[in-house]
Amino acid sequence: MSFFKKLKNRLTRSSDKLGDGLDAIVEDSVAEAEATPDVDDGPGLVSRVLGRGTPGAPKRELDDEMLEQLEELLISADMGVDTALRVTANMAEGRFGKKLSTQEIKDLLAEEVARVMEPVARPMPLYAKKPQVVLVVGVNGAGKTTTIGKLASQFRAAGKSVVIAAGDTFRAAAVEQLQIWGERAGVPVLTAPEGSDPASLAFDAMVQAEADGADLLLIDTAGRLQNRQDLMEELSKIVRVIRKKDETAPHNTLLVLDATTGQNALNQVETFQKLADVTGLVMTKLDGTARGGVLVALADKFGLPIHAIGVGEQIDDLDAFDPEDFAKALTGAGDLS
Repeated sequence: MSFFKKLKNRLTRSSDKLGDGLDAIVEDSVAEAEATPDVDDGPGLVSRVLGRGTPGAPKRELDDEMLEQLEELLISADMGVDTALRVTANMAEGRFGKKLSTQEIKDLLAEEVARVMEPVARPMPLYAKKPQVVLVVGVNGAGKTTTIGKLASQFRAAGKSVVIAAGDTFRAAAVEQLQIWGERAGVPVLTAPEGSDPASLAFDAMVQAEADGADLLLIDTAGRLQNRQDLMEELSKIVRVIRKKDETAPHNTLLVLDATTGQNALNQVETFQKLADVTGLVMTKLDGTARGGVLVALADKFGLPIHAIGVGEQIDDLDAFDPEDFAKALTGAGDLS
């Protein structure tokens, strides 16, 4: 099964929410129209709403009321107010007053979502620099550790030499999870005693990665946001120390976000942009939420590259981001090849 067929299957919570909502927008209007008698001699209300004479699915006129209902539906799917308004305005452009079926609305919505996502769909850049240092940040529970393990395994399978640094030295579970992934992928995982200085571990990992001739060094970090000042100082120290070894490091700073947190993901991006120079996003747990629209809001608001998305726990459940297939899966429009 291709990744995006899997994505379509697993984004059912989001696509069902949007699909059911769109069905209701059209069908409720049709039901209301059918219950209203025609009182004029011109084209009746039922005819105007249904597009009588047109075979197939019922249609509804794209008017102000329908646009308002679409906006509310997109906002409920965590697309955010600004993004929902922009998407619906683009959908209405040149089509206002026309009659549309649910499928036509889904297709239009998918087109607009893909248009928003297209500029940010970029794989993580790989450089000739060895080792390429990738700092991975995000709140605890977002899926950082699993994402690092999957990336390491995938880069290793692609012929890259990888080293992992278990920089969340305050969570034994994170270290153990990385060690399991490291064994699975055949990638060394450098650790330090619990409570050790993460910056020192990061520096030692750079020395080790350079000695090994590694292509990539993936550094896990803590994600405690209860005290942002402590976390900011910790991340700043890691960057400061690894720059003693390589003044251009880190070469990528990936922010891992949990899709199930909905609009809170936007707050996390704002926070981590202040804490660290985020260069790209990875969105996890899209299979467990009806809030897939938040990824559209993130793209629209921040314009940060979306490198990969995850839809499960298996190694192949993380893959590069494709805007068109994501838009189709999110909206339930058409079939994915």
